[in-house]
Amino acid sequence: MSKPTTRNPWFWIPSLYFAEGLPYVFVMTVSVIMYKRLDISNTDIALYTSWLYLPWVIKPLWSPIVEILKTKRYWIVAMQLLIGAALAGVAFTLPGGKFFQYSLAFFWLMAFSSATHDIAADGFYMLGLTKHDQAFFVGIRNTFYRFAMLAGQGPLVILAGEMENIAGGNNQWAWSITFFVFAALFLAFFIWHLFVLPYPVSDVKRESKSVKQVFSDFVETFVSFFKKDGIVLSLLFILIFRLGEAQLVKLASPFLLDDPEVGGLGLTTSNIGFVYGTAGMIALTLGGILGGIVVSRNGLKHWMLPMVFAMNLPNLMYVFLAFVQPQSLWIVTGSVIIEQFGYGFGFTAFMLYLIYLSDGKHKTAHYALCTGFMALGMMLPGMVSGLIQEFLGYKYFFIWVMICTIPGFVIINYLKYDPKFGMKNGKE
Repeated sequence: MSKPTTRNPWFWIPSLYFAEGLPYVFVMTVSVIMYKRLDISNTDIALYTSWLYLPWVIKPLWSPIVEILKTKRYWIVAMQLLIGAALAGVAFTLPGGKFFQYSLAFFWLMAFSSATHDIAADGFYMLGLTKHDQAFFVGIRNTFYRFAMLAGQGPLVILAGEMENIAGGNNQWAWSITFFVFAALFLAFFIWHLFVLPYPVSDVKRESKSVKQVFSDFVETFVSFFKKDGIVLSLLFILIFRLGEAQLVKLASPFLLDDPEVGGLGLTTSNIGFVYGTAGMIALTLGGILGGIVVSRNGLKHWMLPMVFAMNLPNLMYVFLAFVQPQSLWIVTGSVIIEQFGYGFGFTAFMLYLIYLSDGKHKTAHYALCTGFMALGMMLPGMVSGLIQEFLGYKYFFIWVMICTIPGFVIINYLKYDPKFGMKNGKE
């Protein structure tokens, strides 16, 4: 029986990008909440979970392997099976005595598998769709990636909270069961995509190029990126613009979960799933949508400074929460909504600048390099954020985060880019 070369995109685009987003949120957000509930220190949580950014930092280095060996379809289904196995590995190791070390090893496997899945899925998207469908479904794929973020930080964390209640305080057992559920979900993704993904004619092994030729092309792509005008200042901007956020994002959930006696707010795991994972993610998404709309009308230059303010000033909500320590869940939720909406709105400018910087002959590869440096800018400050927080305490840590936003305000004044970039009738 012949294999279908095309298939209705609605059968596989939503599920593929939902499956792409979940492992990232498991590794970057759910792991932080879990380790906090399992009494790991903030220093260790921030240090070791920040290292998990590394696969996304160096992702461009092994993308040629995905191009040369096997097919994109093969890599997608294989990585989904491997992600499911890694999730099961986390579940198996959590009840043990050395759960922190062993579960981290499986998170590493998940992170590398997820980064590889990203490469294959984004490549398959271009191979499995016509040019028209690529344009039509770009919004659909982004929406379902966002849904994955929402589900991973919201309902799935609430599930973990309910498991904690059922387990009667045995959080290791509760999170083990939760990760078995995650593993079953990815087994379902693997089976679904094994059968529904099409077999595009162009999705073949790249046997026409030798390893030497591929390496030569990679070097040329890499070198051309660093020859761009003003690249040193651009990379400095990418690395330090999120200096404050990189530290905040690692300690936000521990702060919300910690007892009031140590400066936290004492929320439950289920509360976190609602506040940060549901209300916060909805606000983040709406902020991003609004950001895209306004830039399309007036251009990046017009909105750059307001968006930098929008992304950084709402961090003051955490200063407010740390000093006041409100007991009302609704005050906490409202504060997080303001912070996340501002972040979503402001982050639009940052991502558009990355797209502008990537423009040219090797735009896909150069964008991957930009996002790699972006991940590095998140990884390095995040690694030391727990140590800083435990030294300063939550109140002064969040003031420190605000101080770390200042370099971003300075450097944007020296960036050079097309003022009309992003406008509907300007340079797209």
